[in-house]
Amino acid sequence: MRVQSLAIPEIKLITPSVFRDERGSFCETFVDRAIGAAGVRQPFVQDNHAVSIRRGVVRGLHFQAPPRAQDKLVRVVRGSVLDVAVDIRVGSPTFGRHVSVTLSAANWTQLLIPKGFAHGLCTLEPNTEVVYKVTDYYAPECDHGLRWDDPALGIEWPIPAAEAILSPKDKLHPGIAELPAYFHYEPTKLAQ
Repeated sequence: MRVQSLAIPEIKLITPSVFRDERGSFCETFVDRAIGAAGVRQPFVQDNHAVSIRRGVVRGLHFQAPPRAQDKLVRVVRGSVLDVAVDIRVGSPTFGRHVSVTLSAANWTQLLIPKGFAHGLCTLEPNTEVVYKVTDYYAPECDHGLRWDDPALGIEWPIPAAEAILSPKDKLHPGIAELPAYFHYEPTKLAQ
């Protein structure tokens, strides 16, 4: 399993080893010691599975605020997505910046997103399935979001805004300038 830091070092791209032969393939998709070495010190407590039947479904940008903040480990088991993480830690040198990667069933890559980042995705194919682990249980009172198409974020989504398929809730999130300070940057907690 290879773990690499992205443009925002706390966000990690995880590429597991895939063993293929005439029968098919085998892969260890989660190895606790590798994830711990990448910066997640809490156990994952919940798995979520999202199915999007159309291309252009946008989910996000979501996060849970303290005291129920979550680290996420995201992977695609069918289809593909553009996966995005935005730094929302006030005082961070990368506040408001984002990273985006293509995750797919074909490339087996995963994205590790720590607390303090908003997460979203856009499906690139119909019938895409995303599975992700989180380090705290869903808490509706801590469930928040950031406007997916906020021009201040500069995210290059793979579809025009008029074609995006969003939930009613995701259409109402504030832009980053209006977002309350849910997270504050702590330099001593930089991921390795």
